[in-house]
Amino acid sequence: MRNRPRASLARILQDLGTTVIDVAASPGDLDTEVTGVHIYDPLDELIVPAGGILLAVGVQGADGIRALLGRVPGAAGVVVKLPVDVDECVRATVLETGVAVLGLTRGASWAQVAALLRSLLAEGDLAEPGQEPQGDLFSLANAICALLDAPVTIEDRSSRVLAYSGRQEDADQGRIETVLGRQVPEHYLRMQEEQGVFKRLYQSYEPIYMELDDDTVINRAAVAVRAGDEILGSIWAAVHEPLSAQRQRALADAAKIVALRLLRERAGADTQRRLRADLLSTVLAGGADAAEAAERLGIATTRLCVLAAQLADAPAGVSAADPARGESDRQRFCDALALHVGAIHPKAAAALVGSVAYAVLPLHSGGEEEARAVRVAESFLARVGPRHAANIGVGRLALSLAQVARSRADADRALRVLRGRGTTGQVAGYAAVHFESLLLQVADVAAAEEQAPTGPYQRLLDHDAEHGTELAVTLRAYLDAFGDVGIASARVHVHPNTFRYRLKRLVEISGLDLSDPDARLTAMLQMRIFGR
Repeated sequence: MRNRPRASLARILQDLGTTVIDVAASPGDLDTEVTGVHIYDPLDELIVPAGGILLAVGVQGADGIRALLGRVPGAAGVVVKLPVDVDECVRATVLETGVAVLGLTRGASWAQVAALLRSLLAEGDLAEPGQEPQGDLFSLANAICALLDAPVTIEDRSSRVLAYSGRQEDADQGRIETVLGRQVPEHYLRMQEEQGVFKRLYQSYEPIYMELDDDTVINRAAVAVRAGDEILGSIWAAVHEPLSAQRQRALADAAKIVALRLLRERAGADTQRRLRADLLSTVLAGGADAAEAAERLGIATTRLCVLAAQLADAPAGVSAADPARGESDRQRFCDALALHVGAIHPKAAAALVGSVAYAVLPLHSGGEEEARAVRVAESFLARVGPRHAANIGVGRLALSLAQVARSRADADRALRVLRGRGTTGQVAGYAAVHFESLLLQVADVAAAEEQAPTGPYQRLLDHDAEHGTELAVTLRAYLDAFGDVGIASARVHVHPNTFRYRLKRLVEISGLDLSDPDARLTAMLQMRIFGR
């Protein structure tokens, strides 16, 4: 018997279950290896490599499905929202192209199914039915389901669903919402917290049984998943009555296996993230090893824009009190960015380097590349919402890997400009902050060379330091107001006559010629570069 692909369409459909996706029309063989997830955009060039799953957003009707199948003959499957209009012509096209047509439940969003599919593909070692449950978490969930004769979810400490078993349709609406959203809904979490469920769960080393005070919800049996004293997550089974002693032991033993799996996954994910960060750092540096690093990452090498995204600083004391939480928030933010750019282009990549999440985004030709990259960044911030207070800088278009380092420097400085403004939730392209970026660049050079103010401006600073005056502030107000004494004096809250006297004094002390435009420009640039 031939070997089945590690990430076959049949295996993925089995793990997802009919609660989410069902087969509407099959070419017969569903053992096709799945290589990635792609989202259909009628306004963009359709590129779906062999083995890709295409999420056909907005496609309806037999004619629309048939036309799309003809454009992606190498794909593993096309996903359409239920009800799926399948006629004889569609079935014939499915057999001709070998592309399955899958129906997505109306209750699921495209973002949810994209995340589900990518999560399954990220496992990288999907086990086959009948194997021992040392494989992926979905295999473990199905094994536990068989032991308990009840639908099961495996969740992390934040009640996010890591995996779930089949038979979820046997549970209640709350469980279905949990599976579709990959997160226990807020109102169910509140109900469980009010009943002290989590306190009991995390204090007990044995499975607990919960009679939930809600007629629409099936009762639950749950056990905490531990590694020593650390709680990694929990296993939840939807049951109608308490577990027997034998099934209690089976659930407790299953928690130990899940704990080992979660620890292995965490170690593997950390290693993979470090590797991706190292490779992307090499690409961003644009050196001799950039081409090899880009090949290992599987990203494009021409027509690239670099995005530099950073979460706003946490409130004073929060990051110091819980640095692990801050790092986790940054990593989740970067994972979301990687998911977003990956949905736009299969050869995009993102990784966390220090506290900044960098993305390398390939762009199709056609002009206005930076504007398109800015729209991608704005779309990402709109999707993650206000809970992620962040800014994104966008660099210039890089026509080759040798120019990626320049694009990264542009993005970094654009990000610094936004940070200096004290704003959040903003995107700045290179062109939009060009002058402020240049000032930062000059300031960086001055700092690196330990340069200091000179000439009239330095004499003003020395006088202010020695006599406690504010002549440099007076000069800045005057220059910012284009020489309008009325406006300038109001800005520093003094009478116009007082301001004129200070202006006369600063000219006498510094020797600055205010009628000379080059002298004014020199003073203004020094103020911007050196501060005050």
